[in-house]
Amino acid sequence: MSVKRFSDIFRSFLGVTIFSCVLGGILLFSTAGACPDCAGGKTAAIVVDMQGDFSTWKKGSLAVNGADEAFFEKVGKAVADLSKDGFLIFATQDWHPADHISFYTQHKGKKPFELIDIEDRKQMLWPPHCVQGTENARILVDNNIFLASVKKGKDRKYDSYSGFQDDGGAETEMNKILKRNMVSKVVVFGLATDYCVKATALDALERGYKVIVVEDLSKGVAPGTTTAALKEMKDKGVVVMKELDIKKINAE
Repeated sequence: MSVKRFSDIFRSFLGVTIFSCVLGGILLFSTAGACPDCAGGKTAAIVVDMQGDFSTWKKGSLAVNGADEAFFEKVGKAVADLSKDGFLIFATQDWHPADHISFYTQHKGKKPFELIDIEDRKQMLWPPHCVQGTENARILVDNNIFLASVKKGKDRKYDSYSGFQDDGGAETEMNKILKRNMVSKVVVFGLATDYCVKATALDALERGYKVIVVEDLSKGVAPGTTTAALKEMKDKGVVVMKELDIKKINAE
């Protein structure tokens, strides 16, 4: 076969089977049918702060009501079901130094749950929790399912409710990891609804992701703030599902 003939056939093959798309400024090529998620993007679950210090099960220092062993088992089953259905699974993990600014023990004369002024911001004071390298900082869901666990709150100077950035604006690796994996939709759940789940969901929305929060796979610190958080998320465009429904998530 002549070089010209081969070139003509090859160009014809390219014209029929290859398409290109630009995602995040990168030119990607795929054979037809080999990348079914390229156009709409993939769906990921972000499992928020399922750690011992937020559980009543492990008698955590900042235990959330209802975060008992049964709740952790329920979340674990949901995560396994999502993984089997092809969802990418990620986690966030509070990972504080022992002298973190949010700990009331770092402020003489202060008590847990006091709101104080630090520089140009308000800071809620918490009991010491999720201290780096301690038993109750561990994630209590099967870690083998996660593609990545994103640690947050590592800077002693800033709290970090969101899995995407801390209160000082420093970005975690979450957004880069999701983009690298071509994710366009995220399902967010865990602890706690009115703090880290809300902050993670809203920051994901701000970064252009379609966001779904699963209410019964999350627990809130207090009823009033939990109700307000769910309303705020809905008002800003987050889809709030009462319970996990994979078919509905795929249809969103």
